[in-house]
Amino acid sequence: MVTQKDRVKFNVGGRVFETTSTTIANGGRGSMFGAMFDDNWNLLPDYSIEHFIDRNPDCFEVLLNLLRTGELYIPPNIPEKLLYREAMFYGLIDHVRSERWGPFDGNRLKLSKSIQGQAPGDATAIRAGPDGGVCVVHGSMVHIYDWVLDEYPPLNLDYQRVNDVGWVDSDNIVMGVSERLGRGDGGMGLFNSHTGELRYKFHVCHESQVKSYTAGALSFSSDYKIFSSCKGRSNEYGVGVWDQVTGKQIDFFYEPLGWSLGDADKLQWLEGSNCLLVATMFPRKDNCYISLLDFREKNMVWCWSDMGAPATLAVDEKRVRDAIAMEDNNSICVVNEFEDLGFMDLRMSAATSIRWSSRSRLMKGKMPEEPCYPKLARHGGQLFSSMNDCISVFCGPEWVLTSRLRRSYGGSICDFSIGGDRLFALHSEENVFDIWETPTPPII
Repeated sequence: MVTQKDRVKFNVGGRVFETTSTTIANGGRGSMFGAMFDDNWNLLPDYSIEHFIDRNPDCFEVLLNLLRTGELYIPPNIPEKLLYREAMFYGLIDHVRSERWGPFDGNRLKLSKSIQGQAPGDATAIRAGPDGGVCVVHGSMVHIYDWVLDEYPPLNLDYQRVNDVGWVDSDNIVMGVSERLGRGDGGMGLFNSHTGELRYKFHVCHESQVKSYTAGALSFSSDYKIFSSCKGRSNEYGVGVWDQVTGKQIDFFYEPLGWSLGDADKLQWLEGSNCLLVATMFPRKDNCYISLLDFREKNMVWCWSDMGAPATLAVDEKRVRDAIAMEDNNSICVVNEFEDLGFMDLRMSAATSIRWSSRSRLMKGKMPEEPCYPKLARHGGQLFSSMNDCISVFCGPEWVLTSRLRRSYGGSICDFSIGGDRLFALHSEENVFDIWETPTPPII
């Protein structure tokens, strides 16, 4: 039996709703309703007040029923975007997302939506945000979308090419850009993702002087460090490290002779070993270079290159297109232009060869006239590889090909990114990006 003390009354946009403290407590501490309770989840002594909220009453009814039953039903007269906006206002967006879309599973992903870009043919990179949003790099511009996929004002770098972008959090992004011939500039900056405001620039100092440089690939660590490949006109070739809170440079790993760190197109921080994967691949360089850097000892603790490989070596092995470290397997996975996966054992010497797996050849179709280079990602114990107009999903200890995600419109996939419960795939030819999500299982 519900007592008077447990009843709560809301007036939302002129409509009165009555519910219980138990129901609104289901919203959690992060919701607007969490502020109505004390530390012991007892309703504060203003339960007799009719709480007025100047919002949409129809959406409130849907969200209240979600807290009552744990199930989400959206009537046809309510636009989904409107409901999502209201859910964000009440702090219930995670409840809506968990009911609308299930836990991320590459084998169950379904295409939920496609977004047409502004300028066909120039999209180069896509990065998923921590809150389900995304940003897309188009030459010197970055287009940013929130979880509802509404676009914020785009960031325009005044014709400076953007090489990489990464999310610090849902409100801030870091961009690495190229120097302009004769003008310097370039480098790296932290921007507000909502307004485009530049918070600060990340400088490189050499011999106590600030130097102009080109920032390439980016990576982030859990202790608030930002890593970027760098190359400048003096001696700024290597990988720089900055504190993302203060913006100050805290370290620099200078490029060893005969190696290639400043041109790296892939960085990945490995939390378990406190090392940084640095990969420079064809066609950025004629040869491929993959290494693990230990900044504590300023040492390259593991490295591999096809430089000086014997002439009998297969062409496939010389053309590594992407690489990703898998700490739990003590290996590095690479992919070639045919989407064959290769593996190198990190416990072996640097001279270890690649063990290629060619199952993907069975799935080949006709190659497009201008194919995009394959990309790799790992998420939730699954391995993902893009090839032409589709993304392959590999699972299990032997990385068996279990499913492929394909969409007929947009052309080859030039990049993809996974964040939270979404996979974003960017098609370069038509500048379209797709959003793939895992639907919830049907209610029996």
